[in-house]
Amino acid sequence: MIKNISNLGDAALYCDFGKEVNKEINTQVIKYFKTIQKKNITGIINITPSYNKLIISFDLKKINFNKLKKIIDNIEIIKLDSVQNKKLEIPICCEKEYSLDIKRLEDKLKMKEEKIYENFFEKEFFCYMTGFIAGMPFLGDLEENLRANRLDTPRVKVPKGSIGITEQFANIYTFESPGGWNIIGNTPLSIFDSSKENEPNLINPGDLVTFKRITKEKYQNYHE
Repeated sequence: MIKNISNLGDAALYCDFGKEVNKEINTQVIKYFKTIQKKNITGIINITPSYNKLIISFDLKKINFNKLKKIIDNIEIIKLDSVQNKKLEIPICCEKEYSLDIKRLEDKLKMKEEKIYENFFEKEFFCYMTGFIAGMPFLGDLEENLRANRLDTPRVKVPKGSIGITEQFANIYTFESPGGWNIIGNTPLSIFDSSKENEPNLINPGDLVTFKRITKEKYQNYHE
């Protein structure tokens, strides 16, 4: 449940669910996120969920903080099983040119490359949030033996489609961008498509994700 609701600037409401980052708390965030989406509350412009926070931006001409806070305080939360959370399988190529940091991870984790991938591919990931760059999913939770810090010096350019791991999360770079995650492969699948106005994100908060290894040939000839 929400622990505190406060102002964030002049036209945003900040819902704090606590300091911990785990699936249970994030599930509460997603419940509120999806409930508020379905309610179509007058004046709300944007809703942004994170691991344990929810930011609701609103139009001051249509609603104010106190009125919106009262609505959120008294809102009837929908059941998550009434919302279709997808299960997705993401193809990933792990050939040398795509797995930029696998050798670093072998040293850091003291684990052979194939064992790293074996553990990674056995995992079903839970999407906590999307953000940083449009549509980028933050997928948890990696097992303890796969957790590594970010690169000491971030890359200026991480290729689009790169799949990286850091701390308890995996993510997918939806665009070429700077970044410091440990890159272990690349997907040919489009994770974000701005032409799909209603749902540009392939992966959304609450979705479940697994990864499937593909050959370089399949990667290069992949068609969605």
